[in-house]
Amino acid sequence: MSTAILESILTCPHCGFAKQETMSTDACQFYYECSNCKALLRPKPGDCCVFCSFGSVPCPPIQSQRGCCR
Repeated sequence: MSTAILESILTCPHCGFAKQETMSTDACQFYYECSNCKALLRPKPGDCCVFCSFGSVPCPPIQSQRGCCR
């Protein structure tokens, strides 16, 4: 089994601002506030977390095909 990538670039769908963030390996992140426009991001329907919706890399549970931590 390969090691999960823990860094993902989140891109705000409202203003386009992108920021690299570190993902948790044991919890999903349901909310994220954009540092630029202060919009509160939530996962898109069907996604488990903001990284799966707006990140350059999906969350560690999805990467390892374990399913999400809902």
